[in-house]
Amino acid sequence: MSFLSNLTKEVVATVILLAIVIFLRIITAKLIRRYAKLSSIMEHRTNLVIKYIHILITVLAIVGIIVIWGVQKKDIIFTLSSVTTVVGVAMFAQWSILSNITSGVILFFFFPFRIGDVILVHDKDFPIQAEIEDIKAFHIYLKTIEGERITYPNNLLLQKGISIIHPKFEDKEFMD
Repeated sequence: MSFLSNLTKEVVATVILLAIVIFLRIITAKLIRRYAKLSSIMEHRTNLVIKYIHILITVLAIVGIIVIWGVQKKDIIFTLSSVTTVVGVAMFAQWSILSNITSGVILFFFFPFRIGDVILVHDKDFPIQAEIEDIKAFHIYLKTIEGERITYPNNLLLQKGISIIHPKFEDKEFMD
């Protein structure tokens, strides 16, 4: 019984932290869904961004629990340096994946084109004019006038110049 009485502060702090995590997850999900609704963003893209933010909140909560339970600073620093080294080497090998995920989040919040827009990618070697069919976490799907389907990485969309092409004739009735 004395063991539990010695740990009451840690248990209470952990419960409070978990309540804050649940609250933050609910609030961020609602705010992102509201932003997506106002911006007419697709539901699956909204869910993807919510998932990324929930992962970030969970990682921060784990760090908080480690601090609450009094892990020694030298042990934390040693563990973090080891994990950072391993993750750094792995991410350096897979930098394009991380770059595409980050670009996908940026495209969700800040880019002016949407599914259905016709874009022109200003690439010196391989210019592309195509309609955006879908925007995923790592890439977008494009469809050219000839019917060719192209998978284009999100990070290249941020690196290349993009023009949104408006159709010359919209759906209008023509009269003689």
